[in-house]
Formats: sequence, C-alpha cells, structure tokens
Amino acid sequence: MNSTATAAVHDEAAMPAMPATLDMADLPMQHPRAPASAAQARARFFNSGNAFNVKLPVVPAQMFAPPQEGRFGVFDCDQSRALGCGFAATTPLMLARYVRVAARDALLPLDVNATGSVWYVIAGSGRLAGGADSFAFGTGDVFLLPGAAGYRLEAGPEDLLLWTVGNEPQLAFERAQPAPLAKATIDAVHYTAEEIERQFALIFSTATRDETSGRALIFSSDRQSAARNLTPTLTLSFNTLQPHTHQRTHRHNSAAITLVVQGEGCHSMVGDARCPWAPWSTLVTPPGAPHSHHNAGVQGARFLIVQDGGLHYHARTMGFEFLESVASVESLE
Repeated sequence: MNSTATAAVHDEAAMPAMPATLDMADLPMQHPRAPASAAQARARFFNSGNAFNVKLPVVPAQMFAPPQEGRFGVFDCDQSRALGCGFAATTPLMLARYVRVAARDALLPLDVNATGSVWYVIAGSGRLAGGADSFAFGTGDVFLLPGAAGYRLEAGPEDLLLWTVGNEPQLAFERAQPAPLAKATIDAVHYTAEEIERQFALIFSTATRDETSGRALIFSSDRQSAARNLTPTLTLSFNTLQPHTHQRTHRHNSAAITLVVQGEGCHSMVGDARCPWAPWSTLVTPPGAPHSHHNAGVQGARFLIVQDGGLHYHARTMGFEFLESVASVESLE
C-alpha cells in the first residue's frame, strides 16, 4: 500500500461514524480536523443541504410618527431589534430619521455615515454648511448629501423639521466608511420646492400608459442620470394619487420607505395589513410584499418613496410586477 492510500485510510478512520440514514442537511457545521495555523483554524464548512436554510427575521411593515412638538434632535425609525442587527436600521440596508432643530439653533456636527442621504424639508427653513457646498433651503425642498463628517444644519426663525433616509445600514453591515468627498460617487444636489412643482406641472400635462406606475417624479443628478438613481443604491420618487383612486397592487424586490406628504382619507395595504396614513408618518414596505396605496379623500395625495432599488437595478433583480389589472382597478373606482 502506498503512502497516499495509507493517508486515506487514516483519514477515514479519523472521521466520526455517521448513521447511515443521516440526512446531509442535518450535519452540523464542520471544523478542520488538525489545523496547523490560526488561519487554517478559522475555516468552517457547510454543505448544499444546510448552507442555504438560514432563517432571518422578516422586515416588519411598520408605521413611524414624527417627533412630538418641542422635542429636538435626531430620531431614528429604528427596527434593528426586530431585524436582529447590531446597528440602527429601518430596513436591512436603509435608515430613516426625523431631525428637528430649534429656531435659530444648529445641529453640529452632522455626520452622514452613508454613501449618500436624501433630505426632505417638512417645515421651516435653514442653511446647510460644511462639506463642499453650502446653501439655504426652505419648506418642501429636497436635497442630497454625499457621505461626510462635519455638516452643519442651521435653523431659520422657526423650528426646523426634516426627514432623511440614507444607506447607513448597508455600510455598517460591512463596517465600511463613505468615500472621501473628492472620490464620492455623488455630489450635494438641491431640488427646490419651486422646481419640483414645475416638474409636476409638466408631468400632469402629459398622458400615461397602462404599464406606467402612476404619475411620479423621479429624482436623479448629473452624475447618476445614466442609472436614473439618486445614489448608486438608492432611488427617490415623489408619487401622486388622485382623489377617489388607488395605485394598483404591485410588488418589487426592493424595500421601500414612504413619507406621507399630503393626503386625507388615505391608506396603504401591505399584504393583508391596512396602514392608515397620518401627516408626516413613515411607512415601511418589506421587500417582495404586495402593496397598494388608496386615496378616498377629495384632494390629491403625495408621498415620497425611497427604495434600495439601485442595488436591484444593478443586479437585475428588481422584480417589479403589477398584481392587479387596469380593468380591475377601473371597476373598483
């Protein structure tokens, strides 16, 4: 018997006896038998029967309310406990927050530990300083900030309330840091309320097709326009819903975080759960969940939606589909 055969017999003898009927999926995680170094000792082994049955907590379909009047600071829409992660997160890859700054006060420093974050000015006015750009903003404005430390948010003569979503959990998951501003994939971008209204007027002057998902304004920038995203991973749309209508049921593989901007008598259906809207509330739609938005009121509704859609577009896994035909919607109105 040669040395190779002798080694094979020795290895087989060293393996623990396994019941003949043991299923491969029931094997525990395996360790190396005789590691010769610390690097070898770190090795772990699974198999095709037990490697793909990891059970992760589902993303809850949750509603968050803005902070009460008189409360100032940064307020996370945090579901980290339900998600089982060790960092603040609204969905596995996104974090939504409300930020309130007292009149003529400032929030300093404001660190954006994300590739980028989108901001919507709910109430008040102010000025952003720090980073590569400084600008004044007002109610109804949207702005985009690349990741950086030391931003300064200055409130005007009234209390300032903002809503923001960034991909902090995505970076925290890999313990990564935002790129330096000089190497960032995005710049600061400011979308004024006046220009947003002009764009809406243009959209409403045109017709739509059956496959179009309502009338929505999609935000992008000069550096991200080829992908039609806001950042490499995040998409932002400002959706509308006419009175006594609903957006037909659909699904997509991206998670969605929605801010209620305008609408009375409105609600969303997420799966079988009915989620009534409240002013400036935040709705979390889990990835893949069937959902629809309904307006039973007398005025048009508006809602901002941030998704981790950029990742899915890049991976070709968006999976958008309507689950309700145009004819069925018309029969319900």
